[in-house]
Amino acid sequence: MKDNTQQIVQEKYGELARQVSQNSGKASCCGSASQELGADAICGDLYGLDQLSELPEAAVLASLGCGNPTALAKLEPGQVVLDLGSGGGIDVLLSAKRVGPSGKAYGLDMTDDMLELARANQQKAGVTNVEFLKGEIEKIPLPSDTVDVIISNCVINLSADKDLVLREAYRVLKSGGLFAVSDVVSRGEVPAELRRNIELWIGCVAGALHEDEYTEKLQAAGFQEITIEPTRIYSSEDAQSLMQASGTSLDPSVLDSVDGKFYSGFIRARKP
Repeated sequence: MKDNTQQIVQEKYGELARQVSQNSGKASCCGSASQELGADAICGDLYGLDQLSELPEAAVLASLGCGNPTALAKLEPGQVVLDLGSGGGIDVLLSAKRVGPSGKAYGLDMTDDMLELARANQQKAGVTNVEFLKGEIEKIPLPSDTVDVIISNCVINLSADKDLVLREAYRVLKSGGLFAVSDVVSRGEVPAELRRNIELWIGCVAGALHEDEYTEKLQAAGFQEITIEPTRIYSSEDAQSLMQASGTSLDPSVLDSVDGKFYSGFIRARKP
């Protein structure tokens, strides 16, 4: 399941990056421009106009997240920030502006097309304190104890080995470092039929951890001061829009059963 999920996610996100690069649509965690109804259920209205005006259009169009970690994480000048699954680079570029010339923002992504798009966006934005790295979030290509803040935007839920992701995040953070990510989280029993739907893994939902399990996994990795703050709770209508956008269908009773069971959340934790 791990290798298959990773390959499918990589292919899908590569396709979305190419759509943006070729000016053929808006990427989203739910699909392409023709699927904006479903995209808005998770990905809509996450960034303020003041933030978007600072960035190249392609970075905005390739935004794939379910939250805005750069607005919620208290970044300070001089800090080193790492974005897990950086996509088109929107959160990396925003973070780089926040930490200033004395700081640095890394973006990590496994998809060549996304990295190419992100580097092009960096060049257009004229931001120099940024480095985009190729790699997997399960094996971060940075030394231990080198990062002040880890952010991520609706990516960790896509991993089939979340324990390894969290252990790696803990490893690269400095003592006192902050884990501050946006992710999709569940708060009730999720129907097995939904969990099996690979399209919804790609769409950020079926791979979501239960909020209690997320806390337990963070604790097991060594984190303390753990909080999960809901930022957008999804309704059955949102689920229906997402299903339509991904071109799949579920029994109406299954859709009704997920009402209020998923939400975008801001997860904070600290390395002691």
